[in-house]
Amino acid sequence: MIVQAVPLPGSPAVLPPTFDVHIPLQLTLALGPDILLFVGTMGLMLWAAWRPDSREHQRHVGQASLVLVLATMAMVIAYQVAHVTAGPGVIAVDAFRWVSDLIFLAATAGTIALGIDYNAREGIVAAESHVLVLFATSGMMLLAAGRDLMILFLGIELMSVAVYVLTGFNRRSARSAEGALKYFLLGAFSTGFLLYGIALIYGATGATNLTLIGDRIHLYSLAGTPLVTVGVALLLVGFGFKVAAAPFHMWAPDVYEGAPTPITAFMAAAVKAAAFAAFLRVWLEAFGDVAYQWHDAIWFLAILTMLVGNVVALVQRNIKRMLAYSSIAQAGYVLVAVVAGTTLGASAFLFFLAAYTLATMGAFAVVVALGNAGESHLDIDDYAGLWTTRPWLAVAMSACMFALLGFPVFGGIGFLAKWYMLQAALGAKYFGESRPQVQLALMIVVTSMISAGYYLRVVTIMFMRPARADGGAAGTAARTGRLTEWVVGVSVVLLLALGLAPTYLVSWTAQSAPVFTNRPSYLLPTSAIPRR
Repeated sequence: MIVQAVPLPGSPAVLPPTFDVHIPLQLTLALGPDILLFVGTMGLMLWAAWRPDSREHQRHVGQASLVLVLATMAMVIAYQVAHVTAGPGVIAVDAFRWVSDLIFLAATAGTIALGIDYNAREGIVAAESHVLVLFATSGMMLLAAGRDLMILFLGIELMSVAVYVLTGFNRRSARSAEGALKYFLLGAFSTGFLLYGIALIYGATGATNLTLIGDRIHLYSLAGTPLVTVGVALLLVGFGFKVAAAPFHMWAPDVYEGAPTPITAFMAAAVKAAAFAAFLRVWLEAFGDVAYQWHDAIWFLAILTMLVGNVVALVQRNIKRMLAYSSIAQAGYVLVAVVAGTTLGASAFLFFLAAYTLATMGAFAVVVALGNAGESHLDIDDYAGLWTTRPWLAVAMSACMFALLGFPVFGGIGFLAKWYMLQAALGAKYFGESRPQVQLALMIVVTSMISAGYYLRVVTIMFMRPARADGGAAGTAARTGRLTEWVVGVSVVLLLALGLAPTYLVSWTAQSAPVFTNRPSYLLPTSAIPRR
């Protein structure tokens, strides 16, 4: 079916070109990896529910889930190698989507691998936990593929509902139940903002397709109208919650601390990456012409998020809460790519997410490896003397801390990710005009120095303090599972190896960044051009 735009009342007769969005074969091919994952997940759900819960059944479903994730990754890679693309429509078929999918799927594979060992240790025998992770990943892939606000909303809800349940999956833990309740209530509240924002944007433009929204705002001079202004503001609040940007971050520390540790890793890495992928596409494809309205808001949001995340993390004593505030700070760095509004910013965005996902999964894998039943040893001081008892885990955790800090050499690609983001800030453009974000670049440097206070504290405790009399986390930890060891090893090896030879990753992300075309500044009133 051919969808053609209809002019709004009183608007010019000039219309954007028609485009094809509902040819079944094309749509099926465009959603090939998504369909594979979703259909496979439905089959695993039936298998998980068919047999009685047991340790063996939980492990078998988890292993089958890993195979499905790897098969989906192979299909995504095949699409990217074949350079499968399509014109504008409700589903984006571009390299940005494929790279984003690979990041989500890599984090999903790590989460399931950690979950298999974690569930066995905690006595969680319900195999549905792995199926819920796959459903959440299906929502993430839909977010990366969506070029329509309704598709994006479906992806957000599919992802969020599954993660709500996963947060409270350990029914014997009061902290897990508390975290799930807070996450659900605040998540439902933020969904209201998203829906209301979508409704206002539709009311203003008569479209939910991102390309059509951008075209109609431009053609009909809708920039600055009340409906568009309020709609963009409400969408910003909704996305701010999903990416845990300050001041919409209040849910993250309690939820991250209460959730099972593999699910915390999943939320910190994959869920955040998916929300940011949708955020970047919506903001730069649909709302490029109203950049003068949201530019300063996201600029201040990035500053506040970097400051709040890093400063509050300094006083945390629980390793999961510390990593939660660390993830909030990292969200501030990623927001810089949105403010930059350039293809370089989108490339830095992908590179940063790849590095952040590896470091986050590696750090939480170490937490799982050093955990015991009931997760009672989560104080940072419990890691004292880890170098003398479990040296390889101490080295692995140090590499992840250095990567999140952005330390040269020992932090692998973590340093390059920060450097890339600095270049994006300094190379920022605004409607085709060079607008270097010097203040943002300085804030990245300053807050990175602040973050050394808590990242290096973990390293210092592991290497320079004697082991506790009771053995601490290493002394009480159960035997590390084989899959957990693999997640730790693969994450750290990739971090360090790509840091020594980053050319391929840099080239890959640069070629996969979407090209955003900003319209010239003469389309805007002089007052709309920021002085910053």
